[in-house]
Amino acid sequence: MKEPLLYRLIRPLISLLFKVLYHPHYIGLENIPQSGPYVLSGNHTNYLDCLLLMSINKKVIHFLAKDSLMQGFKKVIFKNMGIIPVNRRIHDKGALNEAINHLKANHIIGIFPEGTINRTNDIIMPFKIGTVKMAYETNSYIVPFVITGKYQLFKGHITIEFLKPYRPLSSDLTAENEILMNLIKNKLLEKRK
Repeated sequence: MKEPLLYRLIRPLISLLFKVLYHPHYIGLENIPQSGPYVLSGNHTNYLDCLLLMSINKKVIHFLAKDSLMQGFKKVIFKNMGIIPVNRRIHDKGALNEAINHLKANHIIGIFPEGTINRTNDIIMPFKIGTVKMAYETNSYIVPFVITGKYQLFKGHITIEFLKPYRPLSSDLTAENEILMNLIKNKLLEKRK
């Protein structure tokens, strides 16, 4: 699997611009593994969340994203950014298998298990099971994260916190999914106090 060249070229620029424009706060960077495959998994607040994750990690993150990004002229850009397209209208096993193959090749996956930006009043929406399934099948770590605050230019109101990495140990993926969802939900509730 080739590393996406465009990602490599623009990541330093995204990192610089993001830090200058949004002054994000990073907590728990020591929880991001230095090597090995892992899945970054957390809440989804804004289209800029992917860029926030890219701004702190020098390694390529292969994000799962809606397949509509792979249409027209956008296809060339997002394909060369290493995006894994997901058909959200079906249970897309092809996207899951591609993500699993990336983990087996020692790559990093980025996923928002809510499946879309949370525009509800709920603290989080129910998680889809893909994160725990791919991590369990590849014995990869999950690095949960929580994003809080708002993206406001020059304000420093956005924070991302990385929680301790862990491996799902049970084949009961529904229970493992609840564990992940509760980790993120409880951290978000803690930050609201």
